[in-house]
Amino acid sequence: MKFEPQKQHQWLQQLVGEWTYETEASTDPECPSGAARGRETVRALGDLWIVAEGHGEHPAGPGGTLMALGFDPQKERFVGSWLGSMMPNLWVYEGQLDAGGRSLDLHSEGPAMSGEGRGKYRDVIEIVSPDHRIFSGHALKPDGSWHRLMRTHYHRVR
Repeated sequence: MKFEPQKQHQWLQQLVGEWTYETEASTDPECPSGAARGRETVRALGDLWIVAEGHGEHPAGPGGTLMALGFDPQKERFVGSWLGSMMPNLWVYEGQLDAGGRSLDLHSEGPAMSGEGRGKYRDVIEIVSPDHRIFSGHALKPDGSWHRLMRTHYHRVR
């Protein structure tokens, strides 16, 4: 059975390339984090998936990340996963594009920031221009609002 790429798969292809990144340091006492910087390679895995592998310097030392994203036509959702060498969790994503096709919201569940129970999270990939994108991570607060935990700027090298 052969699957034809859809517009959502094509949206992911704009992420393919070599990127540098810099994470803004947080001044939030609930989620203190230092600045991080590094490099990420995003490659296509056929026409239906992308795989992003990052390496850089983080506050805790050198680290790596791995993300896989695709689109499931039956679910009508983007699907994927993210993992980082700095934490023991595998984050499983489901999400969708905003109405303008500029931002991809990816929802996940994982350990609550309090350390007790589970929490809901949202990662957003925002296309600023063909050579600049922003990745931000958010946690759902008890009042139903999203609290930004971090924000990373990516700039295309090639």
